[in-house]
Amino acid sequence: MSLIDTAPVATRAIVILPWEKPHPQDEIRAAEARLEEAVGLAASIGLVIVRHTVFLLRARRPATLLGSGQVEQLAEAVAADGATVVVVDAALSPGQQRNLEKALGCKVMDRTGLILDIFGARAATREGVLQVELAHLEYQRSRLVRLWTHLERQRGGFGFLGGPGESQMEADRRMIDTRVIKLKKELEQVRRTRGLHRTARRKVPFPIVALVGYTNAGKSTLFNALTGSSVHAQDQLFATLDPTMRGLRLPSGRQVILSDTVGFISDLPTELIAAFRATLEEVSEADVILHVRDIAHPDSVAQRADVIGVLDGMVRDGMLDAHWPDRTIEVMNKADLVGGIEAVPKRAGAVAISAITGDGVADLFSTLDAALTASMEMVEVRLDVADGAALAWLYQHGEVLERLDGEDGIALSVRMFAQDRDRFETYHPGRIRVE
Repeated sequence: MSLIDTAPVATRAIVILPWEKPHPQDEIRAAEARLEEAVGLAASIGLVIVRHTVFLLRARRPATLLGSGQVEQLAEAVAADGATVVVVDAALSPGQQRNLEKALGCKVMDRTGLILDIFGARAATREGVLQVELAHLEYQRSRLVRLWTHLERQRGGFGFLGGPGESQMEADRRMIDTRVIKLKKELEQVRRTRGLHRTARRKVPFPIVALVGYTNAGKSTLFNALTGSSVHAQDQLFATLDPTMRGLRLPSGRQVILSDTVGFISDLPTELIAAFRATLEEVSEADVILHVRDIAHPDSVAQRADVIGVLDGMVRDGMLDAHWPDRTIEVMNKADLVGGIEAVPKRAGAVAISAITGDGVADLFSTLDAALTASMEMVEVRLDVADGAALAWLYQHGEVLERLDGEDGIALSVRMFAQDRDRFETYHPGRIRVE
């Protein structure tokens, strides 16, 4: 018996992908991968997918996006399948959404609305909830015209009194605008608080390692495997929305802070871009970035490009420095699905692993250690014998490689991060020797 037969009360949905590039074979494969992603997104909010298909577009129709024949074909499918929702994996204008709902006789949801619903269901932190609500309101504001089409919208006979529909829309628009202003103020306060937390973390003597990657690439599974945590990890798109941080001791003995972040996705709704990037602020603080890739996914190369595109966008916004690729390690995950780590093509700056089986994790630790070491610098420090506070600080925040104790003082060779060197010079000026 199928899932559809056993879940009659579930919302039955049809997922369609309007596609404008039908000719090259690689584009057909890309369309199939994109449709599979859309089906995963829809299923992740509890929709029962009864049909999914690609609609090849010769041209985008202003009224419905789809051609008239395709709309008729879709209406027949809705009736035959008993679907109450059609998910269109594209951005629809309010007019197109309204016209499609009228023609199909059911609710129509575009890619933006779908992702907003997922974010709304998954956000857990205060900031995440506020960001998603703000994005929802901005999306709804543009669709008020669709919500109130059942009311009269012509102006009254005096030329200045609006009809009931217009009054309702204006009232709703004012309510939304008022709420948006309040949300932005609350978000600013939350961000200031998080900024203080980040400032406090900079005083912690551990480097930060951030996991980034396309949604469902296995970041949370890897996070749990490395730290022994139980962060929600599921074969599901956007299973993680809020950043999580845990301490991790590498086999070398070095302690780091590992940060799990929200998964990336192509064509992220414009309403969510600011909210999405704000959740990635931890990446800007990272000493090393682990770009986790699903090497078994047929669209892995395109997913990599999407992640790089978001990070480059953060550079343009001033949220990330332009040298982030220099401190990035590509983690080719899910190697167990392609025949093991030996089957993954070798490439510079990349490590093949399986977060599920643990294969390759030792190599990842070694590569991570080497990357952290490369980002540190050697300094020579001279301390008085009685300068115990400075000595303890160096052992806590740096790696003391050599120490010579003499009657006239202590000479040390210390490896540390540039920001720690600056802090040491601020707290203990004149102790670092310049050759």
